[in-house]
Amino acid sequence: MTRHLYCDFLSLQAVGLIIGCLLIITHALALLKPVMMQDFLRQLPRHRQIGIAILAIDFIWAFWLIGNIDLGEFYTWETPIRFILPVCFVLFIVYVEEFLTVRAAGIFFLLLACPVLDVAFLQDPSTRLLLPLLAYIWILLALFWIGMPYLMRDQITWVSRSSGRWRIFSGAGLAYGVALLVCAVAFWGDKGS
Repeated sequence: MTRHLYCDFLSLQAVGLIIGCLLIITHALALLKPVMMQDFLRQLPRHRQIGIAILAIDFIWAFWLIGNIDLGEFYTWETPIRFILPVCFVLFIVYVEEFLTVRAAGIFFLLLACPVLDVAFLQDPSTRLLLPLLAYIWILLALFWIGMPYLMRDQITWVSRSSGRWRIFSGAGLAYGVALLVCAVAFWGDKGS
């Protein structure tokens, strides 16, 4: 349903390079500046301005998406949804005071999983499964964050409680980013996409 939207301007290699670089940068920063990153992450779930910014990205992305996907037999819903989206955006900002950032991040990761899954769908080689694995982790986390947003706060607290645990998770994220980058460069070129 959305594959034609994303695959026209994204390739497996491009997505692998982008996500791999982002994982490397963020997790290397977490390893090199743990106190700064832990302080930032502890404040993140209740940071209203970041939540509004992420929610604005979600709104624009969803508004674009609803106008470009084939809704099939639900095509009559396009106009009401285009009206409801901005109303929901404003209502979220006004009435969702607790954990707005967490809920907005959950929506963002649900939207982000779609192009990642689309570009990896039925592609060769099998190393492309690194992307869907990450996308399904995002989906699982997003569903919990939207429904029970305090879980993000608890997860951040748990990971940052000990320096060893912090290094393990940061190192794992860094290694996953390196694996994505290597696969994107070595295997997911023009032949693999």
